[in-house]
Amino acid sequence: MAFVKISEQSSLYDDIEKKSVLEILTEINHEDHKVADAVQKAIPQIEKLVSGIVERMKRGGRIFYMGAGTSGRLGVLDASEIPPTFGMEPGWIIGLIAGGDYALRNAVENAEDDTEQGWKDLQAHNVNSKDTVIGIAASGTTPYVIGALRDARAHGCLTAAITSNPDAPVSREAEIPIEMIVGPEYLTGSSRMKSGTGQKLICNMISTTVMIKMGRIKGNKMVNMQLTNKKLVDRGTRMLVEELGLPYDEAKRLLLLHGQVKRAIDAYRNEH
Repeated sequence: MAFVKISEQSSLYDDIEKKSVLEILTEINHEDHKVADAVQKAIPQIEKLVSGIVERMKRGGRIFYMGAGTSGRLGVLDASEIPPTFGMEPGWIIGLIAGGDYALRNAVENAEDDTEQGWKDLQAHNVNSKDTVIGIAASGTTPYVIGALRDARAHGCLTAAITSNPDAPVSREAEIPIEMIVGPEYLTGSSRMKSGTGQKLICNMISTTVMIKMGRIKGNKMVNMQLTNKKLVDRGTRMLVEELGLPYDEAKRLLLLHGQVKRAIDAYRNEH
């Protein structure tokens, strides 16, 4: 049976250019409501992936997100938010995009069509069997991602694919296929819309849950976050006020001394 890309099928809406601004916004919002339900159906596969990642990361394994275009940018975005949010070194979760960093802001012609380049990009990071490679491809047919997953799996990596099409070629190359079926896009084929939204949700779920299980939070607080601006210093100070019962100024002094909420808490309790 021929592979059918639901993500490329014609929009459920037509004559969009004739609609009012309110009509367009309302219809886009209506379509976006479908995304969370589609992601919910994929939770069993996401759970399987996260459990596998945690087991490997505890032995030194890393996560690699791989994609092209919007999919690649979302992987890079999620990876880039891990150090400031959880205080992890940048090398633990890595986002790779077809065409390299230049492709984050610019379209790179034919970059996603190279079946070999994805594995070459992984090899540049000395990928090994403890690592996890997550291919992101709304269409499910991106050669850059398919080739990377095929080689990564052959070399013992845990592999997963996030796609918007059932039984996609990229799913066949992954040990854990995550198929998030959001239906046709509001603008036909514009996978930066519902598909991109769903990819962002899933990447958030994966990385956040992994970091929680790696002990990077306490209660519901980001106790390992980097103090990169006044807002985060204030947030960290208020965490110490709540946790240790200190006056605000004393908590802030302690926080700035140790540079991190968790270290400040540990130091204070060791001294008292």
